[in-house]
Amino acid sequence: MRLLLEHALLETGVESGVLLETEGELIKTVRVLGQSMTFSGEASAENVRFPRLAGETDTVPGLTIPGFANCHSHAFHRVLRGHTQRGRGSFWTWREQMYAVAAELTPDTYFELARDTYAEMRATGITAVGEFHYLHHQPDGTPYDDPNEMGRALLAAADEAGIRIRLLDTCYLAGGFGHPPEGVQLRYSDGDAHAWAERVAAFGDPRVGAAIHSVRAVPRDQLPVVVEAARGLPLHVHLSEQVAENEACLAAHGVTPTRLLAEAGALGPLTTAVHATHLSDDDIALLGHSRTHVCLCPTTERDLADGIGPGRRLHDAGATLTLGSDSHAVVDMIEEMRAVEMHERLASRQRGHWSALELLAAATYDGHRSLGFEDAGRIAEGQRADLVTIDLDTIRTRGTGATAETAVFAATAADVTPVTTPASAGTGEGHR
Repeated sequence: MRLLLEHALLETGVESGVLLETEGELIKTVRVLGQSMTFSGEASAENVRFPRLAGETDTVPGLTIPGFANCHSHAFHRVLRGHTQRGRGSFWTWREQMYAVAAELTPDTYFELARDTYAEMRATGITAVGEFHYLHHQPDGTPYDDPNEMGRALLAAADEAGIRIRLLDTCYLAGGFGHPPEGVQLRYSDGDAHAWAERVAAFGDPRVGAAIHSVRAVPRDQLPVVVEAARGLPLHVHLSEQVAENEACLAAHGVTPTRLLAEAGALGPLTTAVHATHLSDDDIALLGHSRTHVCLCPTTERDLADGIGPGRRLHDAGATLTLGSDSHAVVDMIEEMRAVEMHERLASRQRGHWSALELLAAATYDGHRSLGFEDAGRIAEGQRADLVTIDLDTIRTRGTGATAETAVFAATAADVTPVTTPASAGTGEGHR
């Protein structure tokens, strides 16, 4: 299959007149024609001016970019949209509403909710998702006949929605420092980290990765067990989302959550720290020196009044930024990119912390890599042809130009459409 892209985001920046040849799900060749093209109306060979090309070629107007990677998702939180914004409260009052939803889900209703959530992602240009999954068992904590039935529901939902998934199976063993799980938390717990590791090993699906819910939910002596079981896999962890978590960790262990993870061997290039909002200078140095990824979720962090994380300082220290929509109060990776810059402007009262190209890297290649998908996120030979296009002729984008800045600071998810290629037809893993 051959695609002629009016404009495309390549590793060298935005280029005009880019000819792609795909073979199966992969990009076989990339050729820059080196001239501007004019698309009028619906693109076709008759109304696009470009050098005559032998063979059938589909033309794609607009600015084509790699599909987005949504690196932190709790699919079932989507049901809370529009319901938890009433009145006042905090993260902790929001959590009680989230727990009420978690208590009622079955494998079938979880599948239906996740399928619709992933379909919304797919429609907004997201081609891969990291699902942070801890809702494992029946309401009383008893495993299903298939202990991984809830996880399999998520995989099936992703298949039906046509989105690539990394199921980050999450270890969750405690209700807080020194407290056993209670209430709906019983659904989350496998009892200890060895039992969690055995269940994950029995999953038998290469799309499964690992996660530590948080240092408050996995006791200190259990962390190394998770780290060892996750060796060679993407490992994600909620980190310092709340000041209260830091204070409780210091009271229980005398160190910050970041230092606790470092001592357990949990930091490194295969690890992603999610949120990383309230960090000390030492924490930032640990994350940067270890080359840990950091996933910011700005639309959720502002919705829950979490705070603004030190994203630029983390990047400058050596950490790699990725992005997620987390609770799905908003599903729009362009808004996540834009918010990283805008939030830092509010916190610092200065502009220009992040370039558009840096933010696009976070939302595409770096995000895919943090999920273990190194074959996606760039328009380059050998990469997956998971592509999306930003319409440059909408009420929001008209006149802004075919630039990276338009993609980040002018467009919205409403301006994004998937490019039809063999890679965009679905995951091909089967359905529930």
